[in-house]
Amino acid sequence: QVQLTESGGGLVQAGGSLRLSCLGTSRTFSRYAMAWFRQVPGKERDFVGGISRDSSSTFYGDSVKGRFTISRDNAKSELYLQMDSLKPEDSAIYYCAATPAIGIPRSPNQYNSWGQGTRVTVSS
Repeated sequence: QVQLTESGGGLVQAGGSLRLSCLGTSRTFSRYAMAWFRQVPGKERDFVGGISRDSSSTFYGDSVKGRFTISRDNAKSELYLQMDSLKPEDSAIYYCAATPAIGIPRSPNQYNSWGQGTRVTVSS
């Protein structure tokens, strides 16, 4: 497993941008596919986007496609989520997650390492 710590959340107006970061502590960071999930109280944790180990593949949830961009820097053991054109419905706690599985799983059950989350609030 890898320890993960998110940062970069905050309050932003609709239409604005935020960049989330996720720092991993493992030297084997590059062996993990990574993803961002988000969750609002009372609802399930939803897949936002994921990236393969070598950054060759990315995949996004339908609600963020074209607005969010996921990237990673394996040399720094960091994962990023650039969020543009933010909407109030993007408000949630955002979590980064790591998995040794092949591909980019969409189910949170396939990820075995999680950060503590960072809150994003988009005002209308």
